[in-house]
Amino acid sequence: MEKMIKVEYKNKVIREYPEGTTLLEIANSFQNEYNFPILVAKVDNVVEELAYKLTKKCEIDFYDRSSTVGHTVYSHGVHFLLIVAIKKVLGNDAEVIIQHSIDKGVYCEMVNREINKDVIKQIENKMKEIVKQDYNFIKLSVARRDAIQFFKKKKQYDKVEVFKYISNTYINLYRLDEYYDYFFSEMPYSTSVLDEFKLTYIKDNGFVLSYPSIYHPKDTEDYSHHKLVFDAFLDYTNMGKTVGISNVADLNKIISIGEYNDVIQLAEANYNSQLAKVADMIHNKMGKVKIILLAGPSSSGKTTTARKLAVYLKARGFKTHSISTDDYFVNRVDTPKKPNGEYDFETIEAVDTTLFNKHLLKLLDGDKVSLPEFNFVIGEREYKGKTLQLGENDIIIIEGLHALNPELTMAIDDKNKFKIYISPLTQLNIDNHNRIHTSDTRRLRRIIRDNMYRGRSAADTLRLWKNILEGEEKYVFPYQSEADVIINSALIYELGVLKIYAEPLLFSVSEDDEVYPEAIRLINFLRNFLPIPSDDVPKASVLREFIGGSSFH
Repeated sequence: MEKMIKVEYKNKVIREYPEGTTLLEIANSFQNEYNFPILVAKVDNVVEELAYKLTKKCEIDFYDRSSTVGHTVYSHGVHFLLIVAIKKVLGNDAEVIIQHSIDKGVYCEMVNREINKDVIKQIENKMKEIVKQDYNFIKLSVARRDAIQFFKKKKQYDKVEVFKYISNTYINLYRLDEYYDYFFSEMPYSTSVLDEFKLTYIKDNGFVLSYPSIYHPKDTEDYSHHKLVFDAFLDYTNMGKTVGISNVADLNKIISIGEYNDVIQLAEANYNSQLAKVADMIHNKMGKVKIILLAGPSSSGKTTTARKLAVYLKARGFKTHSISTDDYFVNRVDTPKKPNGEYDFETIEAVDTTLFNKHLLKLLDGDKVSLPEFNFVIGEREYKGKTLQLGENDIIIIEGLHALNPELTMAIDDKNKFKIYISPLTQLNIDNHNRIHTSDTRRLRRIIRDNMYRGRSAADTLRLWKNILEGEEKYVFPYQSEADVIINSALIYELGVLKIYAEPLLFSVSEDDEVYPEAIRLINFLRNFLPIPSDDVPKASVLREFIGGSSFH
C-alpha cells in the first residue's frame, strides 16, 4: 500500500500526498493563490527547491518573485539564463562578469568579446527562446576536488580559486541544457518561469540585465542610468585592481598568507581620500555652501562619515555644527500613522519641515536660534537653552533619512546646499557569476551593531529588515540622483572582519524562527570568506561604527 504523507500548508490547510511527491506537484495545487509563478518552497522552515520530494510529515509554504526569497531565486535563475544565452550566441568560451546591482538590475561586462546593441539584442532574444523551450535547472552534488578539476578543464579559474577556500566536501553545481555552473543559493525549477527581463547596452563591453523587483514585481522597469552611482562602483573596481583583488578568492589568498594589513590600509586610504575630495569641493565654494546634507540607506556609516568630514572641514578653516532632524519630529499626538495604526516615524510628514526651514533661514541670516530637543519618552519637543548662531565660515551638517529629499530644505537656495549620498557600494564578487549584494553588507553591519549597542539579537534585526528596506525604497533611493557627490563606504576587506562578529550571532537564530532561512543563507554566504582579525582596523575606520572601538564614539 502506498504510504501517504500529511502536509500542512500555511498553518491552515492539511492534505495528504503519496511519499515521493515533489513540491512542484503540490505547488500546482496552490498556484491560483499567487500572482506569479511559484519559484521555491519552505519546508519545516528550510528553503527547498521544487524538485524536493516528500519523505515525512511537514509544514510548507511557497514563494513567488514578489517575495524576498522568491526574488533572490528569480534573479539567480535569470543570471544563469543570461550566461547560457551568451555562450549559445557568442561561443562556449565567451565569458561574462556579473558585476554589481544598479537601478533594479545588475551591471555586466563581457571579458573576451566585443559587443554592441545588436549583439545584446541577439542575446536577449536567445534568452527568450530558452525560456520558451522550458529547460529544467538540474542540481548536482559534486565532490569539491572533482568540481575543481572540472572548472580547470573549462579554464574557469575564478571558480577554481573560490573552491580552494571552501571547506565543504561536496559542492552544489547546476546544469542548464548542457552548461554547468556554481551558485550558492537555490534555483527555480525551469526557465519557463523567467518570463520578465531586459538587456540594456551601456558602452564598451558593458550592459545591464534588468528584471522585476519585489516592489514592482509585475514587469521590468526601463533602466535609468545614475552616473554618480555607476562611477562610484567603477572607482571601487579600479581600486580593487590596484591592490590585486577582483574577487573573494583574491582576498582569501592575501589573508591566507597574513598580508591583509596592507589591504586594510589601502582601503582606509581610499575612503579617507573621498572625504578629503569632498572637503576640497566645499572649500572651493567657500562662503556659498552653508548646509551639508548627508543621506544614505541603513548601516552606510553616516554617523562616522559626518564626524570625519567635520574634521576635514575644520582642517580647511571651517567650523561645523550638527543638527539632527530627529529633534524636529512633530509631537507624538500629530505623528502620522500607518494603515495598521502604528506610528510612522519614517515618513517625512513625521518631521516639522515648516519649523525646520524657518530655523535654517534664520541661521543663514545670521540670527541666533533656540534649537529644540525631542523628548522621546513624552513624545514632545522641548527647549532647554540650546542655541546656535553661524559665523562667516560656519557650516551645518545634517545627516538622516530624508536629508536629500528637497522637501526637507525646500526654503533654502540650492547654492547654499551641498548634498552627499553615502552607501557601501560593494564591487567585490565571489566569482564571475556570484555577486555580493550591497544590502547583504549593510545587513551584516546592522546585525553586529544592533547586538553590540542596542541589545538586539540577530533574529530581531532580520525581522526588522523588510521594513527597513521598504523605508529606503520610499524615502532614500528615489533621491540619490539629487546628490552632488557619492561617498562609497564599502571597504574591500570588511567581510572578512564582519564574518568573525556576525557568524556567532547568526547561529543563535532558532530553527523555528521565521527568519531562520535568511540566517542560514547569510551563514552560507560568509563561508566563502576567510576571517580577518579586527586588531588592525583603525580606530577612525567607518567599520568601527559597527564592530565597536571607534574613536568617534
